[in-house]
Amino acid sequence: MARSSVLANRLKDVVDRVIDNVEKVIIGKREVVELAVVALLCEGHILVEDVPGVGKTMLARSLAKSLGCTFKRIQFTPDLLPSDVIGVSVFNQKINEFEFRPGPVISQIVLADEINRATPRTQSSLLECMGERQITVDGVTRQMPKPFITIATQNPIEYEGTFPLPEAQLDRFLMKINLGYPSEEDENDILLSQQRRHPIEELEAVIGTEEIIELQTSVKEIHIEDSVREYIVRIVRATRNHPDLLLGASPRGSLALFKTSQALAAISGRDYAIPDDAKRLAPFTLSHRLIVKPESQLKGYTSEKIVQNILNKVEVPLAEEV
Repeated sequence: MARSSVLANRLKDVVDRVIDNVEKVIIGKREVVELAVVALLCEGHILVEDVPGVGKTMLARSLAKSLGCTFKRIQFTPDLLPSDVIGVSVFNQKINEFEFRPGPVISQIVLADEINRATPRTQSSLLECMGERQITVDGVTRQMPKPFITIATQNPIEYEGTFPLPEAQLDRFLMKINLGYPSEEDENDILLSQQRRHPIEELEAVIGTEEIIELQTSVKEIHIEDSVREYIVRIVRATRNHPDLLLGASPRGSLALFKTSQALAAISGRDYAIPDDAKRLAPFTLSHRLIVKPESQLKGYTSEKIVQNILNKVEVPLAEEV
């Protein structure tokens, strides 16, 4: 008999409130909103790759408003400097000392808009805060606020004037997601909802910062059977031996799939993860970490297709009834 707990049910209720609230703005994209909340529960960062105008910025803004978090948007451009992102020390003549002026990255939810338009030097300024949750300016280290999540966006079809994200940067994103175009019915609903004013203007917080941190701690207690953990490892190891890949997923990819499986179980009202959690999340947590061989790209292979191929081949363990 499947088990559940008071903690899992309470966590699901809170998360459902957040998702329902965000859906007032992001219409018809519940799975995408769920994935964003999964990343938040895992204290992970999100890369949103999609064409302009489908709601990438609105997803970040509505999530921040629903959580009552501070929100900053950074527009990445070729002339953006690292100091424009993390901040700079400025000499104050009145007190005869240097003062630190924080950059916009010091916020709870940060939108790095069109991140691939900035130079590699500026992109790398995000590495420390994303990986270590701290920034170092002039030898002084400052901690990021809690919770802290970066939502970066990029346009997949516009390459002129862009700088592709290096593997070290991509590997720090917990998952990569796409919103896609809305259905005909949803697009009609979007037009109606914005006829007089944008729904985000009326969006209010449904939980507070302390509650978010508590949820992030609770998710770590979600149980994962040995068989499910071993299944995750087999999936990731299969990417390292695949004939169409130059580079497979790192152990950070294994951890991403492990943690997100716990979070997905939690928002599903379970206090234990099942193989289907890992199977559902593998394309979002692993695809952006892989490098496809050039000759395989010419044959039409993509990292998403290869992950799906691996999932079809790796044996799924039988879920134990508890």
